Amino acid sequence: MALPARPLRVFIVAGEESGDQLGGALMESLLRLAPHGAAFEGVGGPRMAAAGLTSRYPMDDLTAIGFGQVLGKLPLILRRLGETVDAICAAKPDVLVLVDAPDFTHRVADRVRRRAPDIAIVKYVSPTVWAWRPGRARAMRPSIDRLLALLPFEPQVHERLGGPPTLYVGHPLLERLGDLRPSPAELARRSALPARVLVLPGSRRSEVERLGAVFGAALGEVARSHDVEFVLPTLPRRLAQIEALTTSWPVQPRILTDEKDKYAAFRTARAALAASGTVTLELALAGVPTVAAYRVAGWEAVIAPYILTIPSVILPNLVLGENAVPEFLQHDCTPQKLAEALGSVLADGEARQRQEEAFRKLDGIFGTLEAHPSERAARAVLELVAERARH
Repeated sequence: MALPARPLRVFIVAGEESGDQLGGALMESLLRLAPHGAAFEGVGGPRMAAAGLTSRYPMDDLTAIGFGQVLGKLPLILRRLGETVDAICAAKPDVLVLVDAPDFTHRVADRVRRRAPDIAIVKYVSPTVWAWRPGRARAMRPSIDRLLALLPFEPQVHERLGGPPTLYVGHPLLERLGDLRPSPAELARRSALPARVLVLPGSRRSEVERLGAVFGAALGEVARSHDVEFVLPTLPRRLAQIEALTTSWPVQPRILTDEKDKYAAFRTARAALAASGTVTLELALAGVPTVAAYRVAGWEAVIAPYILTIPSVILPNLVLGENAVPEFLQHDCTPQKLAEALGSVLADGEARQRQEEAFRKLDGIFGTLEAHPSERAARAVLELVAERARH
């Protein structure tokens, strides 16, 4: 591999918490695998700082959720965009790695490619072109030299849509399988009474607000016919909101904020009621039969059928290519329907068996017995740098 006989110069940018986790793991792998180590510049959060990055400005400057927040922070984001591009062009790194945050990082890539075309550019995490705005795939091709995908079907999607060269490296959850998968003793605990049911109404304030009441009512109905223990893992920053919300529920869940306690609950849970999101993939990898639900704002619900191009919004279903996890969206997200579906997966019947059989296919689909995703991503970065050096 024709790499420089010096530390690899890497400029890396992440714009949100999940990107910081990915970026930090990638940095650690690059430090391990690059023959002469690596030196980092860029923008990131605490995980990337722990791996050796001094962020040029707070990563939170780039984080905005929802139309109102984006408008309010737009002047700051545009200023940071210009500063970031200027810094990259001045640094002349061996490689620029842009982690997630597509609205910001794609603009960085476009501007850097125009001003400094010799800099190799890697995008880590594919935008959801398979769900909506498929034109983004072709738009990325001129500025992105390599796209690193988390989901196994994404390379084929980008090939079909005319996107950049795409390599599947694996989902970061695959590095946590030891935390997620139950031991034989914990597996036996799933059959004990009372059954443990995980309750996961989302990580964002708006998700909790829209799903909280309907989840509470559904749990009340389930508790009338099943001997169950409800456990609600949440983020520390959501604790006050969750505590206030659950005081009005007919049953009181045990609330967890510690990550170790969360994964212990995953390993011993018999079933889960969850908001659509990455957590449904965590549950599938843990082998926990799940009922998924989601509600969006009224105007989003009106336009969704016109822009979404997928048969399911649940990640395990998309990966499996079948709707194994039942999903209840918008008007279908009612206490009665959720309680009925949750009762079905709690019982030892067809609904539960179908999910368990489907989830067993995930190891083969994801390739979980191979190298960790962060290591695969690091090797892909090094190979691109070597390839560019040869030309």
